[in-house]
Amino acid sequence: MASQDWFDKDFYKILGVSKDVSEAELKKTYRKLSRQFHPDTNPGDTKAEARFKEISEAYSVLSDKDQRAEYDQVRAMGNGARFTGGQGGGFPGGFPGGANFGGGGFEDVFANLFGGGGAGGFGGPRGPQRGQDLTTTQTLDFIDGVKGTTIKLSLRAGAEPTTIKIPAGVQDGQKIKIAGKGNPSPNGGPAGDLIITVTVKPHPVFTREGNNIRVVVPITFAEAVLGATIQVPTLGGDPVKLKVAPGTPNGRVLRVKGRGVVTAKAEGDLLATVEIAVPSHVSDKAKKALEEFDGLLPDEDPRADLLIKAGLL
Repeated sequence: MASQDWFDKDFYKILGVSKDVSEAELKKTYRKLSRQFHPDTNPGDTKAEARFKEISEAYSVLSDKDQRAEYDQVRAMGNGARFTGGQGGGFPGGFPGGANFGGGGFEDVFANLFGGGGAGGFGGPRGPQRGQDLTTTQTLDFIDGVKGTTIKLSLRAGAEPTTIKIPAGVQDGQKIKIAGKGNPSPNGGPAGDLIITVTVKPHPVFTREGNNIRVVVPITFAEAVLGATIQVPTLGGDPVKLKVAPGTPNGRVLRVKGRGVVTAKAEGDLLATVEIAVPSHVSDKAKKALEEFDGLLPDEDPRADLLIKAGLL
């Protein structure tokens, strides 16, 4: 998927990482920069938007093992020689709508530059070549990543937008390959593929853990002690009622079956963690009642077991 600007763009420098950066560190750096420069975080800031596109393009290449190796080879070659593409021998252009695409294999770079494929080219006559792949990054809302959605992409200038189905349960950073939606072959071979790298926005209430969806639900001290029936939000659906048992401790997890990520192969749950809300303002009357309540409790130190385990008692 080599692209002409690979000779000029230092993707490692754009992300601020070394050339031997690990996959984990690369992903961590990308997520940090993506949040910092995302258009939703910087509305109307054209410089931030341009920086976000640079970051997305760099990560799209470096996060793919094959593309990264190819990029390193192209850059190494570019240090010794400078190539530019003319008509019929250049590299593919930009992707309509702002996303940048690369295409083809490293071998195809030389085929394009030197008019390969025909007699006199490297390796002599060649058979039908596979079309170049197209790559892009798409940002989804949290609920669309969980439930699935459809998006429209203009793959080529002047062409009608193509509807792409994003499956339910797609993860942040996941790559989706759409076979045959890349560039057509230049000489009768199969078309290339469309490769979409997905970025999923965080949700203000819900988080994802595998196929489960987590949410933190505040409850009062009285509800924790006496028990209660509470309403818990669900992602994209009506709230559900859950029973809090008397004496429920802080941090207990209540499970709602089948209300997590649901795909053809798996079904996750909604995990609601109860968190006892401590009031910041208490009236004198309430304080007195609480003191009377405390006086009626057994004379036990709730931290005694902790101190014993720590070897302090």
